[in-house]
Amino acid sequence: MAQPLTLDNVSLALEGRAILHGLTLTAQERRIGIVGRNGSGKSTLARVIAGLHAPDAGQVRLFGVDVARDRKAAIRTVGILFQNPDHQIIFPTVDEEIAFGLTQLGQSKAEAAEGVRAILQDFGKAHWQGAAVHPLSQGQKQLLCLMAILAMRPRLIVLDEPLSGLDIPTRMQLTRYLERVEAHLLHISHDPATLAGYDRVIWIADGRIAQDGPARDVLGAYIADMERLGGMDDISDLAG
Repeated sequence: MAQPLTLDNVSLALEGRAILHGLTLTAQERRIGIVGRNGSGKSTLARVIAGLHAPDAGQVRLFGVDVARDRKAAIRTVGILFQNPDHQIIFPTVDEEIAFGLTQLGQSKAEAAEGVRAILQDFGKAHWQGAAVHPLSQGQKQLLCLMAILAMRPRLIVLDEPLSGLDIPTRMQLTRYLERVEAHLLHISHDPATLAGYDRVIWIADGRIAQDGPARDVLGAYIADMERLGGMDDISDLAG
């Protein structure tokens, strides 16, 4: 049986700078967190796993699908929720935004319209049907993106810090929606509290796996190291 997530010696450089260095792992847990500092390679890894960046070396397979090579199968297998929904939403109405992914799966307009109705009904948002996107709050836009992904029924969803920048009530509400998701979740975050209840956490540092294991162990070590770094002055260092 194919594993939900397999990275085989994955490396990637962008604009001449090495970002990911020979990442290798196999994961079958339903809730996996990836933690690390800003600039550690987390978001790049998220895009590689979602098939948006092809690695320079190595291979990413989700449930046996090579997401970089088989894009048709990839869109049925994985979805990604970005930190900023304005970078994800491309249509002016709720219906069009959700329907787009369904038509990419080959559904007719009538089938996609039914899919839109069903996902809005499932989330108790039937009154959003026909609504314009631009007046929605940031949290509402993030929920719209999540519904658009879930309507496509991917087997794995990559969350690239979707709770960052939201106020506490909105974070709590979106977290409740995420908790009901049946698909496998791979949640990227620099905030250990976000990942505390996850089945497994992988700590990424400088594009490499620093530690991998149960959430309590990895997050404990990560917090200790962040506190150590907080007592230093590496913010003064210039790149290069």
